[in-house]
Amino acid sequence: MTLAATSTLCMSPGHAQAGVSPTENQGTNQTRNQATGQAEPVNALKKSGGPPMQFGDPYDRSDVSMGKPTPPPPPAPPSNWFPASFNDWLKQSTMTGDWGGLRTHLQNMGIALQGHYLQDSAGNPVGGRTQAVRYAHEVGLGADINFAQLTGHDFGVFHILLTERAGLGIVNTLPALNSPQQIFGSGETIRFTRLSIEKQFTKYLDTEIGWINTENDFAQSTMHWGMSLYCQFESNAICGMPQALASNSGYGYYPTAHPGAFVKLFPFGNDRFLVSAGIYNADPTISNTGYAWKMWLHGSTGAYLPFQIGWHLGGTDTSGQLPTNLKIGGYWDTSEVNNVFGQLAGFETKGVDLGNLPIEKIRGRYGGWFEGDQMLQRDKADPNRGTVAFLSIIWGDPRTAIAPYFVTWGVVRKGTFPNRPNDTFSIGGKFNMVNRKLTNYVGALQGAGYQGLLKPSEEHAGEINYGWRPSPWLTIRPGLQYIWHPGGTHRYKNALLIDFETGVTF
Repeated sequence: MTLAATSTLCMSPGHAQAGVSPTENQGTNQTRNQATGQAEPVNALKKSGGPPMQFGDPYDRSDVSMGKPTPPPPPAPPSNWFPASFNDWLKQSTMTGDWGGLRTHLQNMGIALQGHYLQDSAGNPVGGRTQAVRYAHEVGLGADINFAQLTGHDFGVFHILLTERAGLGIVNTLPALNSPQQIFGSGETIRFTRLSIEKQFTKYLDTEIGWINTENDFAQSTMHWGMSLYCQFESNAICGMPQALASNSGYGYYPTAHPGAFVKLFPFGNDRFLVSAGIYNADPTISNTGYAWKMWLHGSTGAYLPFQIGWHLGGTDTSGQLPTNLKIGGYWDTSEVNNVFGQLAGFETKGVDLGNLPIEKIRGRYGGWFEGDQMLQRDKADPNRGTVAFLSIIWGDPRTAIAPYFVTWGVVRKGTFPNRPNDTFSIGGKFNMVNRKLTNYVGALQGAGYQGLLKPSEEHAGEINYGWRPSPWLTIRPGLQYIWHPGGTHRYKNALLIDFETGVTF
């Protein structure tokens, strides 16, 4: 696979407008459906020859010949608008098919159209503040236009993606620091999610500029078997990217789009090693409903400056040595924000006496991450089946970060039963450690006789699910989540959630 990283979406833990990650753009060759982890096929931009390296590699770089004009392929054979049978419909790569050959014709011209529907439902029969069931969905429509293929001139690839979200989140009724529904948040409205130009300059350099989100390219999930590894989970703590990055800083999470740009260097001209850096506008209001079409810098608090180094070791998902992927990164956010004591009220009941809170302004905040995944085994009888484990560790500025230590982990098995080669079984979780400065401050107030205070501590969670894929364009994923200390205090009983997720690629 290649090193051009892509991807993701996110929600900001502990915020009502938690922005998640439902569809993630994996380079220029495909758009990843985050909620289900499926990849929306973009045949016109696929890699040429051999098995795609992006399966088993974290970077999802398009083929370095992407920007070169190519001779037009032979005309696509005529096809029917409607499948001949129900089974033929299920075998299609997309729900709407080839549109009588029009879709293939457009892709051969360099115009790849895409769309998806995602829904996350969840209910807690026990635990939390109250019992509730919530439904949220997202619809996305977009296009990738390869100008080299369309015009014969290499101006790059133009990306456009619009998303619409609606529904309710169980994150507010539990409550929870990270949304159990990864597509709930970011204003529940229609918005631009991507509007940009991406271009490759030789095999050593990629860049993109426009309205983009950080989640596509920094701390993003590895793709395995053409699916996002993190988004085999409904929990927004895991899916997209480790969510503490969004709650601790100005990290631009999906589906919001921020003015920004990145540069990715491939020192060896291949996918084995990547050095990348970016600059993104930091704007805490952009996830609000009234700012869905906000395109400029008014309201900006600063710049988010991430960097990342990545290594891909081993082979692919289906051949060679079992693949290993490692990413180390960090950021500097130039925004001026309150220190962590400015977030204490979010843990407490209204009207409680918090004493003389030592809130101060801090100019600039920092943090970093480590991410790794390892294929544990590959079936000898069918190399398309296998098991992968992953781990992420996030560290945030202790002066300002609500979750200075945050860990996600998971194990995903593809191929569950003899006749289910594409189904998945996944188990994973998170450890969300709330800033100890808040814990110690409340403890001191309690020791001084203050009443009615809740001591922030941690919120941990686990998830187990089964991903049923009856068709390349359909994923149905029932599962269970268990949350220890909902809301990050010991006020409410641990919560058990029954969740249900569906993803459709149009």
